Amino acid sequence: MPDGGPVHVIGATGRSGLALCHALNARGRAIIPIVRSLPRWQATGMACPARMADLLADPAALRAALADATSIVLTAHARHLPAVLATAPDTARIVALGSTRIFTRWPDAHASGVLHGAQALSRSGRNGVLLHPTMIYGATGEDNVQRLAALMHRLPILPLPGGGTSRIQPIWQDDVTRAILAALDRQWDGPHSLIIAGGDQVTYRDFTRHVACAAGMRPRPVMPVPGWLLIAAARLHPPGLPRIMPAEVRRLLEDKIFDITPMRTQLGLVPTPLAVGLERTFRRPG
Repeated sequence: MPDGGPVHVIGATGRSGLALCHALNARGRAIIPIVRSLPRWQATGMACPARMADLLADPAALRAALADATSIVLTAHARHLPAVLATAPDTARIVALGSTRIFTRWPDAHASGVLHGAQALSRSGRNGVLLHPTMIYGATGEDNVQRLAALMHRLPILPLPGGGTSRIQPIWQDDVTRAILAALDRQWDGPHSLIIAGGDQVTYRDFTRHVACAAGMRPRPVMPVPGWLLIAAARLHPPGLPRIMPAEVRRLLEDKIFDITPMRTQLGLVPTPLAVGLERTFRRPG
Protein backbone atom coordinates (compact mmCIF):
# COMPACT_ATOMS: atom_id res chain seq x y z
CA MET A 1 0.00 0.00 0.00
CA PRO A 2 1.33 3.46 -0.90
CA ASP A 3 2.06 4.93 2.54
CA GLY A 4 2.73 1.72 4.49
CA GLY A 5 1.24 3.11 7.72
CA PRO A 6 -1.69 1.76 9.69
CA VAL A 7 -5.20 1.78 8.24
CA HIS A 8 -7.85 3.52 10.33
CA VAL A 9 -11.03 1.45 9.86
CA ILE A 10 -14.26 3.21 10.81
CA GLY A 11 -17.10 0.76 11.40
CA ALA A 12 -14.70 -2.08 12.19
CA THR A 13 -17.32 -4.23 13.93
CA GLY A 14 -19.71 -4.22 10.97
CA ARG A 15 -19.73 -7.00 8.39
CA SER A 16 -17.59 -5.28 5.76
CA GLY A 17 -15.42 -3.57 8.36
CA LEU A 18 -14.59 -6.75 10.24
CA ALA A 19 -13.93 -8.66 7.01
CA LEU A 20 -11.50 -5.89 6.00
CA CYS A 21 -9.74 -5.99 9.38
CA HIS A 22 -9.19 -9.73 9.05
CA ALA A 23 -7.82 -9.27 5.52
CA LEU A 24 -5.48 -6.45 6.57
CA ASN A 25 -4.31 -8.50 9.55
CA ALA A 26 -3.55 -11.43 7.21
CA ARG A 27 -1.42 -9.05 5.12
CA GLY A 28 0.50 -7.97 8.20
CA ARG A 29 -0.86 -4.44 7.91
CA ALA A 30 -1.41 -2.48 11.13
CA ILE A 31 -5.03 -1.58 11.89
CA ILE A 32 -6.53 1.13 14.06
CA PRO A 33 -10.22 0.29 14.49
CA ILE A 34 -12.58 3.19 15.20
CA VAL A 35 -15.69 1.89 16.98
CA ARG A 36 -18.63 3.04 19.08
CA SER A 37 -18.53 0.02 21.40
CA LEU A 38 -15.29 -1.33 22.82
CA PRO A 39 -16.95 -4.50 24.22
CA ARG A 40 -18.34 -5.30 20.78
CA TRP A 41 -14.87 -4.93 19.26
CA GLN A 42 -13.29 -7.06 22.00
CA ALA A 43 -15.87 -9.76 21.27
CA THR A 44 -14.45 -10.14 17.75
CA GLY A 45 -11.31 -11.70 19.23
CA MET A 46 -8.95 -9.42 17.31
CA ALA A 47 -5.94 -8.37 19.33
CA CYS A 48 -5.32 -4.80 18.14
CA PRO A 49 -6.68 -2.07 20.45
CA ALA A 50 -9.54 0.09 19.18
CA ARG A 51 -10.30 3.77 19.58
CA MET A 52 -13.77 4.97 20.55
CA ALA A 53 -15.62 7.68 18.63
CA ASP A 54 -19.24 8.43 17.82
CA LEU A 55 -19.43 9.67 14.24
CA LEU A 56 -22.30 12.06 14.92
CA ALA A 57 -22.34 12.83 18.62
CA ASP A 58 -18.66 13.46 19.39
CA PRO A 59 -16.63 15.17 16.63
CA ALA A 60 -13.81 15.94 19.09
CA ALA A 61 -13.34 12.24 19.83
CA LEU A 62 -13.42 11.44 16.11
CA ARG A 63 -10.83 14.12 15.40
CA ALA A 64 -8.57 12.71 18.10
CA ALA A 65 -9.03 9.14 16.83
CA LEU A 66 -8.04 10.20 13.30
CA ALA A 67 -5.29 12.66 14.23
CA ASP A 68 -2.45 10.42 12.97
CA ALA A 69 -4.36 8.87 10.07
CA THR A 70 -2.82 8.54 6.62
CA SER A 71 -5.29 5.98 5.19
CA ILE A 72 -8.91 5.90 6.34
CA VAL A 73 -11.56 3.35 5.36
CA LEU A 74 -15.17 4.17 6.17
CA THR A 75 -17.24 0.99 6.13
CA ALA A 76 -20.05 2.56 8.16
CA HIS A 77 -22.86 4.25 6.24
CA ALA A 78 -21.64 6.84 3.72
CA ARG A 79 -23.89 9.48 5.30
CA HIS A 80 -21.05 9.79 7.83
CA LEU A 81 -18.57 10.94 5.18
CA PRO A 82 -19.08 14.66 5.95
CA ALA A 83 -18.15 14.03 9.60
CA VAL A 84 -15.05 12.08 8.56
CA LEU A 85 -14.00 14.74 6.06
CA ALA A 86 -14.42 17.46 8.68
CA THR A 87 -12.19 15.72 11.23
CA ALA A 88 -9.60 13.76 9.21
CA PRO A 89 -6.16 15.21 8.44
CA ASP A 90 -6.08 16.98 5.08
CA THR A 91 -3.41 14.59 3.79
CA ALA A 92 -5.26 11.38 4.65
CA ARG A 93 -6.52 9.27 1.74
CA ILE A 94 -10.09 8.09 2.13
CA VAL A 95 -11.79 4.92 0.88
CA ALA A 96 -15.48 4.62 1.71
CA LEU A 97 -18.37 2.29 0.97
CA GLY A 98 -21.51 3.71 -0.59
CA SER A 99 -24.25 1.81 -2.41
CA THR A 100 -25.71 1.49 -5.87
CA ARG A 101 -29.04 2.19 -4.21
CA ILE A 102 -28.42 5.84 -5.12
CA PHE A 103 -29.51 4.86 -8.64
CA THR A 104 -32.90 3.47 -7.62
CA ARG A 105 -36.16 4.87 -8.95
CA TRP A 106 -37.46 4.82 -5.38
CA PRO A 107 -34.93 6.71 -3.24
CA ASP A 108 -35.16 6.26 0.51
CA ALA A 109 -33.27 7.50 3.56
CA HIS A 110 -30.45 5.04 2.91
CA ALA A 111 -29.99 6.23 -0.68
CA SER A 112 -30.28 9.89 0.31
CA GLY A 113 -27.60 9.43 2.96
CA VAL A 114 -25.22 7.83 0.46
CA LEU A 115 -25.87 10.62 -2.04
CA HIS A 116 -25.17 13.22 0.66
CA GLY A 117 -21.84 11.52 1.43
CA ALA A 118 -20.94 11.31 -2.26
CA GLN A 119 -21.61 15.00 -2.75
CA ALA A 120 -19.52 15.87 0.31
CA LEU A 121 -16.54 13.87 -0.98
CA SER A 122 -16.85 15.42 -4.45
CA ARG A 123 -16.93 18.96 -3.02
CA SER A 124 -14.03 18.29 -0.67
CA GLY A 125 -11.43 17.75 -3.38
CA ARG A 126 -9.85 15.11 -1.12
CA ASN A 127 -7.85 12.18 -2.47
CA GLY A 128 -9.91 9.03 -2.26
CA VAL A 129 -12.75 6.96 -3.64
CA LEU A 130 -16.32 6.08 -2.76
CA LEU A 131 -17.02 2.48 -3.77
CA HIS A 132 -20.66 1.71 -4.61
CA PRO A 133 -21.35 -2.02 -4.22
CA THR A 134 -24.43 -3.76 -5.52
CA MET A 135 -26.23 -6.20 -3.21
CA ILE A 136 -23.55 -7.81 -1.03
CA TYR A 137 -23.88 -11.47 -0.09
CA GLY A 138 -21.71 -13.94 1.75
CA ALA A 139 -20.64 -12.03 4.86
CA THR A 140 -20.88 -13.83 8.18
CA GLY A 141 -24.34 -13.01 9.50
CA GLU A 142 -25.60 -11.31 6.34
CA ASP A 143 -29.31 -11.61 5.68
CA ASN A 144 -29.69 -11.36 1.90
CA VAL A 145 -29.24 -14.93 0.70
CA GLN A 146 -29.80 -16.35 4.18
CA ARG A 147 -33.29 -14.84 4.45
CA LEU A 148 -34.07 -16.01 0.92
CA ALA A 149 -32.96 -19.55 1.80
CA ALA A 150 -35.05 -19.43 4.98
CA LEU A 151 -38.07 -18.29 2.96
CA MET A 152 -37.66 -21.15 0.50
CA HIS A 153 -37.39 -23.62 3.38
CA ARG A 154 -40.92 -22.58 4.40
CA LEU A 155 -42.62 -22.05 1.05
CA PRO A 156 -43.18 -24.70 -1.65
CA ILE A 157 -43.83 -21.93 -4.20
CA LEU A 158 -42.02 -18.61 -4.28
CA PRO A 159 -44.17 -15.52 -4.98
CA LEU A 160 -42.14 -12.89 -6.83
CA PRO A 161 -43.21 -9.51 -8.21
CA GLY A 162 -43.50 -9.74 -11.97
CA GLY A 163 -42.28 -13.33 -11.81
CA GLY A 164 -38.77 -12.27 -10.80
CA THR A 165 -37.72 -11.11 -14.27
CA SER A 166 -35.81 -8.04 -13.07
CA ARG A 167 -32.05 -8.48 -13.25
CA ILE A 168 -29.51 -8.15 -10.45
CA GLN A 169 -25.72 -8.29 -10.20
CA PRO A 170 -24.80 -9.27 -6.62
CA ILE A 171 -21.23 -9.10 -5.35
CA TRP A 172 -19.60 -11.53 -2.93
CA GLN A 173 -18.36 -10.07 0.36
CA ASP A 174 -14.80 -11.28 -0.24
CA ASP A 175 -14.77 -9.34 -3.53
CA VAL A 176 -15.89 -6.21 -1.67
CA THR A 177 -12.94 -6.71 0.67
CA ARG A 178 -10.60 -7.22 -2.30
CA ALA A 179 -11.95 -4.03 -3.87
CA ILE A 180 -11.21 -2.03 -0.71
CA LEU A 181 -7.70 -3.47 -0.51
CA ALA A 182 -7.10 -2.61 -4.18
CA ALA A 183 -8.41 0.91 -3.57
CA LEU A 184 -5.96 1.28 -0.68
CA ASP A 185 -3.16 0.15 -2.98
CA ARG A 186 -4.00 2.83 -5.54
CA GLN A 187 -2.99 6.49 -5.49
CA TRP A 188 -6.12 8.61 -6.00
CA ASP A 189 -5.74 12.12 -7.32
CA GLY A 190 -8.78 13.97 -6.05
CA PRO A 191 -12.19 12.44 -5.28
CA HIS A 192 -13.48 9.48 -7.26
CA SER A 193 -16.59 7.30 -7.41
CA LEU A 194 -16.60 3.69 -8.59
CA ILE A 195 -19.25 0.97 -8.87
CA ILE A 196 -18.23 -2.51 -7.72
CA ALA A 197 -20.43 -5.43 -8.74
CA GLY A 198 -20.41 -9.12 -9.52
CA GLY A 199 -19.73 -10.41 -13.00
CA ASP A 200 -22.98 -12.38 -13.36
CA GLN A 201 -26.14 -10.58 -14.44
CA VAL A 202 -29.10 -12.80 -13.54
CA THR A 203 -32.83 -12.46 -13.16
CA TYR A 204 -34.06 -12.63 -9.60
CA ARG A 205 -35.88 -15.85 -10.53
CA ASP A 206 -32.57 -17.44 -11.55
CA PHE A 207 -30.88 -16.00 -8.47
CA THR A 208 -33.34 -17.87 -6.24
CA ARG A 209 -32.47 -21.07 -8.08
CA HIS A 210 -28.75 -20.50 -7.55
CA VAL A 211 -29.36 -19.89 -3.83
CA ALA A 212 -31.53 -22.99 -3.48
CA CYS A 213 -28.90 -25.21 -5.11
CA ALA A 214 -26.10 -23.76 -2.98
CA ALA A 215 -28.20 -24.29 0.16
CA GLY A 216 -28.89 -27.92 -0.76
CA MET A 217 -32.55 -27.40 -1.66
CA ARG A 218 -34.70 -28.07 -4.68
CA PRO A 219 -35.33 -24.78 -6.54
CA ARG A 220 -38.82 -23.48 -5.86
CA PRO A 221 -41.33 -22.82 -8.65
CA VAL A 222 -41.98 -19.10 -9.03
CA MET A 223 -45.49 -17.65 -8.96
CA PRO A 224 -45.80 -14.19 -10.55
CA VAL A 225 -47.58 -11.80 -8.19
CA PRO A 226 -48.38 -8.09 -8.70
CA GLY A 227 -45.86 -5.92 -6.91
CA TRP A 228 -48.53 -3.92 -5.07
CA LEU A 229 -49.96 -7.11 -3.58
CA LEU A 230 -46.59 -8.30 -2.25
CA ILE A 231 -45.87 -4.83 -0.87
CA ALA A 232 -49.19 -4.95 1.01
CA ALA A 233 -48.41 -8.46 2.29
CA ALA A 234 -44.94 -7.33 3.45
CA ARG A 235 -46.56 -4.65 5.62
CA LEU A 236 -48.47 -7.39 7.46
CA HIS A 237 -45.29 -9.32 8.37
CA PRO A 238 -46.83 -12.82 8.13
CA PRO A 239 -45.81 -14.91 11.18
CA GLY A 240 -43.32 -17.69 10.62
CA LEU A 241 -41.70 -16.04 7.60
CA PRO A 242 -38.50 -13.94 7.45
CA ARG A 243 -39.30 -10.24 7.67
CA ILE A 244 -39.22 -8.50 4.29
CA MET A 245 -39.77 -4.77 4.07
CA PRO A 246 -42.08 -3.20 1.45
CA ALA A 247 -39.17 -1.17 0.05
CA GLU A 248 -37.25 -4.40 -0.60
CA VAL A 249 -40.18 -5.77 -2.62
CA ARG A 250 -40.36 -2.53 -4.60
CA ARG A 251 -36.68 -2.74 -5.50
CA LEU A 252 -37.27 -6.19 -6.96
CA LEU A 253 -39.25 -4.48 -9.71
CA GLU A 254 -36.24 -2.69 -11.22
CA ASP A 255 -33.10 -3.85 -13.00
CA LYS A 256 -29.87 -3.28 -11.08
CA ILE A 257 -27.24 -3.83 -13.76
CA PHE A 258 -23.95 -1.93 -14.04
CA ASP A 259 -20.86 -1.75 -16.23
CA ILE A 260 -17.91 -3.15 -14.27
CA THR A 261 -15.25 -2.25 -16.84
CA PRO A 262 -14.03 0.70 -14.68
CA MET A 263 -13.81 -1.64 -11.66
CA ARG A 264 -11.74 -4.15 -13.63
CA THR A 265 -9.53 -1.41 -15.10
CA GLN A 266 -8.93 0.70 -12.01
CA LEU A 267 -8.87 -1.99 -9.33
CA GLY A 268 -7.76 -5.00 -11.36
CA LEU A 269 -10.64 -6.92 -9.80
CA VAL A 270 -12.12 -9.96 -11.53
CA PRO A 271 -15.26 -10.83 -9.54
CA THR A 272 -15.95 -14.32 -8.25
CA PRO A 273 -18.62 -16.20 -10.27
CA LEU A 274 -21.99 -16.19 -8.53
CA ALA A 275 -22.24 -19.98 -8.28
CA VAL A 276 -18.79 -20.16 -6.66
CA GLY A 277 -19.51 -17.34 -4.21
CA LEU A 278 -22.83 -18.90 -3.14
CA GLU A 279 -21.26 -22.33 -2.71
CA ARG A 280 -18.59 -20.84 -0.45
CA THR A 281 -21.20 -18.79 1.40
CA PHE A 282 -23.22 -21.84 2.45
CA ARG A 283 -20.07 -23.78 3.32
CA ARG A 284 -18.91 -20.96 5.59
CA PRO A 285 -19.81 -21.34 9.29
CA GLY A 286 -22.20 -18.69 10.67
